[in-house]
Amino acid sequence: MKPLRVVLAAALAASCIGPAFAADAPQPPKAAKPPQVSAGAPDAVTHHSISVDGKTLNYTARAGTITLRNNAQEPTARMFYVAYTLDGVSPAGRPVTFFYNGGPGSSTVWLHMASFGPMRLDAPNAQAAGNPPYKLAANPYTLLDKTDEVFIDAPGTGFGRLIGAGKPKEFYGVDQDAKAFSQFIQSYLTNFNRWNSPKFLFGESYGTTRSAALSSVLEDAGVQLNGIVLQSSILNFDLDWATNFSPVSIGGGDWAYPLYLPTEAAIAWYHNALPNKPANLPAFLQQVQHFAMTEYLQGLAEGAQLPSNQFNDIVNKLHQYTGLSTQYIRDSNLRIQYGRFESQLLRNRGELVGRLDARYKTYTLDGAGGSPAWDPADVSMTPIFTALFNSYVRNDLQYHPTVPYRIVNYGQELRSWDFKHNGSEPTNVAPDLAQAMTQDPHLHVFSANGYYDLATPYFATVYTLDHLDLNPQLQKNISYGFYQSGHMIYMNTPALAKYKSDLDAWYDRVLR
Repeated sequence: MKPLRVVLAAALAASCIGPAFAADAPQPPKAAKPPQVSAGAPDAVTHHSISVDGKTLNYTARAGTITLRNNAQEPTARMFYVAYTLDGVSPAGRPVTFFYNGGPGSSTVWLHMASFGPMRLDAPNAQAAGNPPYKLAANPYTLLDKTDEVFIDAPGTGFGRLIGAGKPKEFYGVDQDAKAFSQFIQSYLTNFNRWNSPKFLFGESYGTTRSAALSSVLEDAGVQLNGIVLQSSILNFDLDWATNFSPVSIGGGDWAYPLYLPTEAAIAWYHNALPNKPANLPAFLQQVQHFAMTEYLQGLAEGAQLPSNQFNDIVNKLHQYTGLSTQYIRDSNLRIQYGRFESQLLRNRGELVGRLDARYKTYTLDGAGGSPAWDPADVSMTPIFTALFNSYVRNDLQYHPTVPYRIVNYGQELRSWDFKHNGSEPTNVAPDLAQAMTQDPHLHVFSANGYYDLATPYFATVYTLDHLDLNPQLQKNISYGFYQSGHMIYMNTPALAKYKSDLDAWYDRVLR
């Protein structure tokens, strides 16, 4: 469904009493009517309970929308959200966390239905979900015992739509998106008397890009944040621009290869594809990381001037760390794009691995293909999320929308997403995060990373956060979690349990 556009016209009223008045100045035009906006579904408020660590939590769920407006107070967008608030406590001192996924162009159904909300879908680990019916159950790993939770869908996704005077170019871009979320959050704080609550942002994937930009926008608006959770981060697109947005990195742009290498090594370790598999994954990755930032990085920097003996040494080490054949590594000139790695790692088995979560694999239709035609992780997960959310929102939350739910909105409008940030491209919001952490020395960041995530490799995140140019005292405000899972860390239940434990300790530390 395309955004509703209302074209306004002002009628010019002229006096026509008689010929003598023909040369008189026309009367002023009548005031234009505000854009007409169809009413959305009314908010739905329901009451529930859940047991967490033997303690019963009674909570209220509110499913609804908040309308955004432009400077002329005309409605421009309606953003859908679901808020879970603990009953029987004062909202003033109760933390509130705003969750969102990324894309850009994705709803927040993934975080909402599988991470830390009070209900969680039951899906097999690293396997296709199979056919319906699917199961939804109380989530023992919910963060509701630590914080109220607000799951927000980006403009144009979920049940949200652009309305009235809203235009795509005003929302579909890095800076535009941050402004929209800032207005939503401030409206929520006002509507529900949460201005003095401790406040947290929780973004996944492009949602981390949003969080970094948003932290600066909110700070400028006087909204002080207590903490930010960055899951599966991408802050500086320049680090992997060549391998994501160009077919090759001819002429330079080699940074992605050493930063992706530890993730590729972890994936090869997981699939038993290494010539000599080490027993301890974290210790193995420390070795790979050191090689990536020393001999490998320096060798790539040499380019055509790299001596043959050093070239051969790097070939052999890449073989040991990735399981790929020495011939393939030579043919690739030491530079293996992650899409080709997905297809090449298990080619001799007739299988390919996923990008979002390389624990997932599927058979290939093209045994000689250079990169996968689809992501086995994505196609395995999407059906269960789609079915269960649509059932849950109507039956449990009693929200009856007037429009269909957009899991993703990757139409023409979002394919032309404006990646310029402060007028520059590639997108780099790391300076925004650094500024927010410097202006507010009490702001804490938790960086959560999956070892098997080829979409946002964990080592690139570490590199970015290690280069914020922060004062050493502020650098201590960044904490890390590393998990044997993929982009959507919560899809591996043991990893989710560890993630929950790490966040419990982090929230306690930030709030004390």
